[in-house]
Amino acid sequence: MDVPPPGYLRAVVERRLDVADDLAVFWLRPAEPLAFRPGQYVTLAMPAGRGVVKRAYSVASAPHEPLVELVIEHVPDGALTPVLWPLRAGDAVWVRRKVVGHFVLDAARTRHVMACTVTGVAPFLSMLRAHVAARTAGETADHRFLVVHGASRSAEFGPYRAELARLAAEGWVIAVPTVSRPWADPRWDGEVGRVEDVLRKHLDRLGWLAADVAGYACGHPQMIETVLGLLRRARVDAAHLHEEKYFTVGEAAPAVEVEAAPPPTVGRRPGAVVLKTAPRPADPEA
Repeated sequence: MDVPPPGYLRAVVERRLDVADDLAVFWLRPAEPLAFRPGQYVTLAMPAGRGVVKRAYSVASAPHEPLVELVIEHVPDGALTPVLWPLRAGDAVWVRRKVVGHFVLDAARTRHVMACTVTGVAPFLSMLRAHVAARTAGETADHRFLVVHGASRSAEFGPYRAELARLAAEGWVIAVPTVSRPWADPRWDGEVGRVEDVLRKHLDRLGWLAADVAGYACGHPQMIETVLGLLRRARVDAAHLHEEKYFTVGEAAPAVEVEAAPPPTVGRRPGAVVLKTAPRPADPEA
């Protein structure tokens, strides 16, 4: 670990929090500060065998924070996470100097609909933390955020459930954690169901104008396709829909129907986003 590959820096693990057996948060201190925009991703590298393995991870920290915060899921047969997993405070990893990615806040819109699964919350945290700093400095417009964070069980929310709840208490964030396997989490008393289904309910209640909305989906590809599909059909401009897939699958997304011309509803403004749930295939893991 003495000589990083070209374009990489040495970064020390300052702290690690194990959220579940296969999920952990790492805080890294690079040898030099990294410049990035909230929502972008960093590339980590480690020696493996006779070569170097590199993988990208979305940054959860905001650019003004001193440490680079990453939420990482352990993939037993993956190329990099089995090498990362033994790391503890004081150990080192290589991090690429150049942080890249186009999954950033859509400044042309003021209502932001964010859907994610497990580690997919990372870029949204970066955006929200940066927005907190901008609000404190009086440098931002009146933005509102709906964040629906899905997981199999509540332990997978880690420290971010409490962080999002604190932001929600300020009134400009609506944070909705939801678990898809409540039978494995008997103490959970919050929302239950897949991200896309829970999103429909909360977005309907808000009545945000489609012309004000930007949509973002990060995490499981099937969830992404469903969420962005329903927002398109709800007349959110496709130019303001953004996605970040963490892996690919061969399955097609389930069909989703959204009312093209919603009937008049008391208290709802013309042009508001209105969704309805369509029948979906049974959960094969149920």
